[in-house]
Amino acid sequence: MHSHETEEMKKRGYLNEDFLFFKLKDQKKNEFELHYHDFNKIIVFLSGDVTYIIEGKSYVLKPWDILLVGKNDIHQPVISPYTAYERIILWLNPHFLDAHNRNNCDLQSCFILSTERKMNLIRLNKKDIPFIKQTLDDLEEAINDTSFGNEILKNSLFIQLMVKINRLFFGMDIKKKLEDVRYDPRIENILIYINNNLENELSVDIISNKFYINKYYLMHLFKQETGYTLHNYIQKKRTIKASDYIIKGMPAGEVCSLCGFGDYSTFVRTFKKEFTLSPKQYYKAYATAKEYHNTH
Repeated sequence: MHSHETEEMKKRGYLNEDFLFFKLKDQKKNEFELHYHDFNKIIVFLSGDVTYIIEGKSYVLKPWDILLVGKNDIHQPVISPYTAYERIILWLNPHFLDAHNRNNCDLQSCFILSTERKMNLIRLNKKDIPFIKQTLDDLEEAINDTSFGNEILKNSLFIQLMVKINRLFFGMDIKKKLEDVRYDPRIENILIYINNNLENELSVDIISNKFYINKYYLMHLFKQETGYTLHNYIQKKRTIKASDYIIKGMPAGEVCSLCGFGDYSTFVRTFKKEFTLSPKQYYKAYATAKEYHNTH
């Protein structure tokens, strides 16, 4: 793989490792832009003054809140510069999680459900915090350890954590409203509609007529709630969906129509602008990265 292609896959967020663990504490001006990854991510919030925006929903975080950021969820933290932001972040390789599924227990279920429910937050009960804290402490210790069986111990602790997080998410009362989750229900419904209809025509006029909202107000409200213009959000989501089809080996011409692009040249131009690789280069880079993971 050319180094250019390798770098692009890294930027896109393809993980060669089984998972990555980061414990971070910093105090600086908020520099994060809206972004997404090609893998699932868990954020355990420890301290600071942070609001996390995920797909148009704002989560005002409290210590030991857990955020599930699904593959391709567009997200951004809004961080106060006046207090240190401390968190643990886990990047999860889907191939590694799939290898540990047993008896129809998919360890990625919590991410699939969080996307369906449009709820990315797990607010822990006081009784659950000690287990999560202990497992994370043990995991950090195992990662830094080099003695006998450290790789096996590290992976088993991570799998324990994933089982617990899935159980916590399944056990949540989905009817219970949390005052720290803020969103506009109109925009939530529009986002659901867009993501379910990416192959169809999605103009501002079509959406404003369907949801009975003045189109100029819609454009203003959408940007305010999501950080994106309506057109840019639709194009980004179409391109992300296209990349998922491309890595499955689907021909680019077929992908173009399945993802609602008007014509092929627009599709290739938009794809290259997002990934700086053509669909063909992108498929090749992904296949090489996957092969690397499977052989290391």
